[in-house]
Amino acid sequence: MIAEVLATGDEIRSGALVDTNSAYISEKIEEIGIKITRHNCVGDDEDELTTILLELAERADIIIVTGGLGPTLDDLSREAAVRAAGVSLILDNKVLEKIKNFFVSRQKSMPDSNIRQAMFPQGAAILENPIGTAPGFSLRIGRGTFFFLPGVPAEMRKMLNEQVIPKIKQEVKDPYYYKTKTISTFGLGESALEDKLSDFPSLFPDIKLGFRASFPEVQIKLYQKNSNENALVKEQEKAITWIKEKLGHKIVSLTGQPMATVVGDLLIKQKATLAVAESCTGGLIANWLTDRPGSSEYFLLAAVTYANSAKQSVLGVEQKTLEQWGAAHEETAMAMAVGVKKLSGSTYAIATTGIAGPAGGSLEKPAGTVYIAFAGPQGTKARHYFFPFGKRQLNKKIFAAQALNLLRLELLKSI
Repeated sequence: MIAEVLATGDEIRSGALVDTNSAYISEKIEEIGIKITRHNCVGDDEDELTTILLELAERADIIIVTGGLGPTLDDLSREAAVRAAGVSLILDNKVLEKIKNFFVSRQKSMPDSNIRQAMFPQGAAILENPIGTAPGFSLRIGRGTFFFLPGVPAEMRKMLNEQVIPKIKQEVKDPYYYKTKTISTFGLGESALEDKLSDFPSLFPDIKLGFRASFPEVQIKLYQKNSNENALVKEQEKAITWIKEKLGHKIVSLTGQPMATVVGDLLIKQKATLAVAESCTGGLIANWLTDRPGSSEYFLLAAVTYANSAKQSVLGVEQKTLEQWGAAHEETAMAMAVGVKKLSGSTYAIATTGIAGPAGGSLEKPAGTVYIAFAGPQGTKARHYFFPFGKRQLNKKIFAAQALNLLRLELLKSI
């Protein structure tokens, strides 16, 4: 079984837009035991698009195409599919009515150009788009079954999971069960993780071990296949138990959840609340925490007190503390955490202050230095870290993650 992905669009080809769709598709298709052998990309050119569709039709069995299903003249996937398949383009009145209703529900008039989105190659099976105006379709060309999906990531992902993957499973007659497990970790790089888990291949030869950096976290991936589903599950359970013994609290989540989500779960479990005081992280911690729906259940307040005057007026940090220790110091971080906890009335608080760089450091406190404080019912503490990444954005991310990890470990102690 040969499977490939084709991303279309000048914005993808030119690098103006990062192609996250192909990565997502590969991950999801591999979870059902099919390996994506190649990623392809082509711009908004009908001749070039037709040519690559014909090439793919000769060498691949499953091809997933993203993009080019919009209403504008540079959306050319339909036209190229028609040419490659040697069929006609046909208007589907039912789909057209759904597109019209989509605009009516938003109290808008449908532009005439959207009629194109209701046109499909003759013989194609329509893939409904429940959250957008661009339906997809599947079509047989040569040896390959093509699945054409919109380029908008949210629409593509929903259609892939709910329609395309079930259809692929029906088409592929496979006697094996497949299972993929993702474990999130923090505090060890890929090489250090591999070293700690070096005995894994010999202990669990039927499970493929992989690593994927998602800075500042690293994911461990377990890939399995087995003709017996019960045996597959039991083997994975043994493998996870072994990994837990090896890594301990370096494991953030056994289900692949990011740090902020795990912290939120722990706060909910304790019926506790959190406030954050940020300086060098510039609101990044608050952003991560509020990415989760329902975060208002535990997240009360964030204060980005970048200037010393703000640390004093908002958080109540005393001037003598700043004069004696400076803005980047454990004492200042603790005063910030205590201040935001008092201000919000939260159960817990964390604070960050440091030098994100690349400039602004000194021999005593070089760029990459951060002070993180934790305040809770049992008192206040602070930690000093140094991360020699040299890049401002990387430093801000590792500072924020380290702060959340400090909170995570403290929350685990109290459970």
